[in-house]
Amino acid sequence: MTAATAAPATPGESTAHDDHGPSTGISNTKLAMWLFLGSECLLFGGLISTYLLYKTRRGPDNRAIPTDVFDIPFTSISSFVLLMSSLTMVLALSALTRGDNHGARVWLLATSMLGGVFIGGQVYEFTSFLREGVGFTNNPASSAFYALTGFHGVHVSLGIVMLMSLFVASWQGKLRPEHSETVEIVGLYWHFVDVVWIFIFTVIYLVPA
Repeated sequence: MTAATAAPATPGESTAHDDHGPSTGISNTKLAMWLFLGSECLLFGGLISTYLLYKTRRGPDNRAIPTDVFDIPFTSISSFVLLMSSLTMVLALSALTRGDNHGARVWLLATSMLGGVFIGGQVYEFTSFLREGVGFTNNPASSAFYALTGFHGVHVSLGIVMLMSLFVASWQGKLRPEHSETVEIVGLYWHFVDVVWIFIFTVIYLVPA
């Protein structure tokens, strides 16, 4: 039988492929997330480059810059907490795929809490810097630091909102194994902000001025 005379696909078969691109083999939603993350790479690349250019610029009044007041051990612990949240995100997806809704809720909540601890640490760091007289408008170095880390913090906060939305959906019985791709897409975003932080932490705290 030729392709022209082949029987048409059943409704169920047609639906199964509706959300997939013609050549990528992945869903349009997942593809959109990858494209979004690609654009975010450009934004973070610009912010990191700006910080590298201005990290030692004290301004005409020679006021303190962030590198003068870094607490690297504290920030290292906060960073480790955020990286551990990638593991709990993987466990959440794995649990949902197995049909373990309770386990999925536990790991989603754990991921949210670890992200919250990281944000809390960032707020504490910013507050400490302000007490030391390192404000956003002090000098170019301070402005570049707050812009880069604050922009990342906003992304983590948005990720927490998405995770809690999944947690609520699971609690209401609306998140089932067939919705695992939704969790996977949120996981892609969450892993992205974790990986970006590795670069930010290295550039800001580990590379000498």
